[in-house]
Amino acid sequence: MTITAAADGSALGNPGPAGWAWYVNDECWAAGGWNHATNNQGELKAVLELFRATAHLDDDLHILCDSQYVINSVTKWMPGWKKKGWRKSDGKPVMNLELLQEIDEALTGRRYRFEWVRGHIGHALNEAADVRARAVAEAFQRGRPIPQGPGWIQGPGGIQGPGGIQGATVAALPTDAVASVPVTALPIQSPPSLFDCDEVTIISLQLTAEEFSRLAARARQLGVTEQELLRRLI
Repeated sequence: MTITAAADGSALGNPGPAGWAWYVNDECWAAGGWNHATNNQGELKAVLELFRATAHLDDDLHILCDSQYVINSVTKWMPGWKKKGWRKSDGKPVMNLELLQEIDEALTGRRYRFEWVRGHIGHALNEAADVRARAVAEAFQRGRPIPQGPGWIQGPGGIQGPGGIQGATVAALPTDAVASVPVTALPIQSPPSLFDCDEVTIISLQLTAEEFSRLAARARQLGVTEQELLRRLI
């Protein structure tokens, strides 16, 4: 089986508020970022987190990427850099060294291939990753909750792997109007209720941006994730 995913980064100001994202589909994606970073750092981090999220799988990984810097770094330049002690041909240190070393470790034993896609031409997966990476950068810029995504939740039962949430998932791109928070609830055995079923039940909870912000703030105060906070209400 081959997993096809897009990985992308975004930086406002470059450097500036920055985000990264990988995307398989609307139920399987993740994002994050920093208050201050470069676009290349976002691009590298997206690839790194994609490798990490799929580390438990024995599948080929097909990575769609619009950054030739990332593709060339991983597929062409890294072997030479490593032989030279992570220095370039001119003897200068390699930039973004920590991220590159982490990628080098993460891809060991993996079957993967990169495909370059031109950005911003309407490629569905690339655009989806780009939108999510930019949303994170904008969230850092405006001091809003970071849309992190559900993580890896592909497979039987719809929930598995690092980043997947057992019980509940907050997977929203908050907007000024309404943020959609899908919650995955395990079947209730007793007493009988509306949510009894033989499989997992999906509950869609609509929150305003203000409500989502309060949820995130309350979760931070308690030292738990938004998902865990929601589970505590059950």
